[in-house]
Amino acid sequence: MTSLFQTDPAVLVLEDGTRHVGRAYGALGTTIGEVVFSTGMTGYQETLTDPSYAGQIVLQTAPHIGNTGMNDEDPESRRIWVSGYIVRDPSRVVSNWRADESLDDALVSDGVVGISGIDTRAVTRHIRSAGSMRGAIFSGEAAAIAPEEQLRLVREAPQMAGQNLSAQVSVAAAEVTAATGERIGNLAVLDLGVKQATVDNLAARGFDVHVLPQDVTIDEIRAIDPVAVFYSNGPGDPAASGDHVDLLRGVLDDGLPFFGICFGNQLLGRALGLGTYKLPFGHRGINQPVLDKATGRVEITAHNHGFAVDAPVEGEFDSPHGYGRIEVSHVGLNDQVVEGLRALDIPAFSVQYHPEAAAGPHDANYLFDRFRDLVVATLETKKNA
Repeated sequence: MTSLFQTDPAVLVLEDGTRHVGRAYGALGTTIGEVVFSTGMTGYQETLTDPSYAGQIVLQTAPHIGNTGMNDEDPESRRIWVSGYIVRDPSRVVSNWRADESLDDALVSDGVVGISGIDTRAVTRHIRSAGSMRGAIFSGEAAAIAPEEQLRLVREAPQMAGQNLSAQVSVAAAEVTAATGERIGNLAVLDLGVKQATVDNLAARGFDVHVLPQDVTIDEIRAIDPVAVFYSNGPGDPAASGDHVDLLRGVLDDGLPFFGICFGNQLLGRALGLGTYKLPFGHRGINQPVLDKATGRVEITAHNHGFAVDAPVEGEFDSPHGYGRIEVSHVGLNDQVVEGLRALDIPAFSVQYHPEAAAGPHDANYLFDRFRDLVVATLETKKNA
């Protein structure tokens, strides 16, 4: 253990001048990012290793974090991606037979600066009222930097709006996972921050999953002879990802079935000609209620997004970019945010949340089956044409 009993000082500084003094947790130093909160009671390892959190300082609303340590089986990617970490009461012991190390040791290993011992409920309520904002954690010697200088550093940091972070989290070269279910064909996955559980779910549905770098071209996608294309979750502003939108329009023009989640949902919206906007404080956690309009079923789902698609929730509408009729398929019940899109005249759909449920409930896992069925039906139609 390295930091469970640290007495080094730390301070959280928000861009509006709000300050919270606590204790260092994890690595010592300075980190700056967008401060957001996640409402999950469990699953902190999956949260920390979700690439969608790149550029963000994550506050856990659950008070006790670290109880079960960290293990080598549950990470969703190759490293911890959060820019910083805020917890109230870090566990003093690790109590789980699967644990390979403590959470604080993992934070130190990946250089993640954190803070503990502050009123996380107060910070959460402040963000819910004022909205997500830039912030910084200063710990160890950095905690002694003059308050006005700390605030200046925060206010000079870039806003999340306008940032394209895909290149930071994507693979550098293609990676292939063979199908574990009855094989359907090659699936091109654009890695914008994909999670391992997503790859596993797709492979289980019969796809040879080709995880491709975010700067792949349409010709490189065609070269693997895909039966479909998938866009993953990921960090950043969808309005700053024009190249990914253009690529997706090429996919849709080719008539390939498409499924997108989270960031992929926003990019499908843009490819269809819709706009996106930044939510006040976003949806992050594993307890978000969503209505599937096709079935009338309410699902409890895992979310991690700060942007949303701007589209009419009721009725059908025409794609401004000429892709036929579109409808909103899923709606968030807390605030009526668009949580899914379905194209009625081309084989494409998407959802704003994380059906792989890592960590989270399994209510939405059926979406991978829906995608498989769409691909199989499209292949059958082409075969009989």
